[in-house]
Amino acid sequence: MIEVADGVLVATSRVMSTTSTVLCRDGEALLIDPAWLPDELDALADELDARGLRVIGGFATHAHHDHLLWHPRFGAAPRWASVATAALAHDERPALIAGLGEAFPDALVDLMGRVEGTDAAIPPPSLPRGFAPELLVHDGHAPGHTAVWLPEQKVLIAGDMLSDVELPLPFYPDDLPAYVAALDLLEPFVSEAALVIPGHGTPGAHPVARLDADRRYLDDVIAGRVPSDPRLANPGMAEEYEHLRQMVAAGA
Repeated sequence: MIEVADGVLVATSRVMSTTSTVLCRDGEALLIDPAWLPDELDALADELDARGLRVIGGFATHAHHDHLLWHPRFGAAPRWASVATAALAHDERPALIAGLGEAFPDALVDLMGRVEGTDAAIPPPSLPRGFAPELLVHDGHAPGHTAVWLPEQKVLIAGDMLSDVELPLPFYPDDLPAYVAALDLLEPFVSEAALVIPGHGTPGAHPVARLDADRRYLDDVIAGRVPSDPRLANPGMAEEYEHLRQMVAAGA
């Protein structure tokens, strides 16, 4: 893990540059989207132990399998998500488990998605001292997707948005308007943020540039122009662009 702001630690998976964020102080920690392969979760537990951190809470930004994970060594602390995310984690559990693959350990499969819903705030007993996160709930990328704003630290934990490696990924078939609305929701926090932590990619000190890049890309696709976004060269992104282009054409 690397410390990207005071008490904010980030670990990055070797798969899709998936990030795990840890908010910590005074020996207590809140885990946001711990991810995502079994050995990486083992290593995260080892590092928490080495740092003397006790997990007092968890938070999942959205109901995709790589963001709903947990490890027995994190303990039985309450795990939170938006109300919509918690409902999807329950209702779509078989499909989410299938996304993990057959070789995923049973102990980790059992813990996946065991979240409780809250749209108002993460309850104080789950928060280390000095953190007062605000939950920004929207339907961009996934129903109930949630960004976490840390006003004291000026850090925006964006979930699967504002990435330097992934293009905007609206959820098929009708999520493009919700995605655009989500960018509008995030804009004032992006403007104030000193750092953005995406669910996939690198924590970055230029949040406004990332939001502008996402808007340019979507504007180009909606207008029928071929985007010049450098993220198109990253694995899987050409296919995602074609998927979005077809989505826009179908809705025209």
